[in-house]
Amino acid sequence: MAIPFPTTSTTLMLPGPAGALEVAVDLPEAGVEPVPVVAIVCHPLPTEGGTMHNKVVTMTARSLRELGVTTVRFNFRGTGASEGTFDNGAGELDDLRAVAAWVRVQRPDDALWLAGFSFGAYVSLRAAEKLQPGMLISIAPPASGRGWDFDSIAMPTMPWLVIQGDADEIVDPQAVYDWLERNNAQAELVRMPDTGHFFHRKLMDLRGAIKHGVRPYLPPAKHE
Repeated sequence: MAIPFPTTSTTLMLPGPAGALEVAVDLPEAGVEPVPVVAIVCHPLPTEGGTMHNKVVTMTARSLRELGVTTVRFNFRGTGASEGTFDNGAGELDDLRAVAAWVRVQRPDDALWLAGFSFGAYVSLRAAEKLQPGMLISIAPPASGRGWDFDSIAMPTMPWLVIQGDADEIVDPQAVYDWLERNNAQAELVRMPDTGHFFHRKLMDLRGAIKHGVRPYLPPAKHE
């Protein structure tokens, strides 16, 4: 029996390709008219402590909920209560596809958006060509190496927001800018000055950049 999409904010276990996946669904903020969008937000590298509770991930989700978007965060395989083991991005791509398939079955009238931070940006970028989300948000995409193959990623054709800190100590900012330029990427690039990888003391600036960047693409609010 298919697991229904919850009507209140909650955490649930969803069947995934390598076992159960821990999923957190959060409804729009109180007092905000909901819009017909569900955004999946992907977390950073699990082997470096990344989970769906990462502050950049939770701020990204909160920023979207403040605009009326329903958000879905989940732990990749082997992270938190999710079953399985880390698979260097390949299995994690399958995890994202499984969560997206569930969202689309359960909320067929809603647009699907994808967002990701660091490793999560890499996975969601790889998923975008087939999933064709209505909006893509890439925060500090790790285009500077570490074994992630960015050259094989098809450039997104949907509205695409890229946010990169100019003082990122983990992802080389110039490598990100060069990757976008080399591929003639049709992205809205937000360069955040004096901002490191984890957006310490810059989370409110990140919130503003996300809300400003996606607001033009929001569909009208739902009226029950």
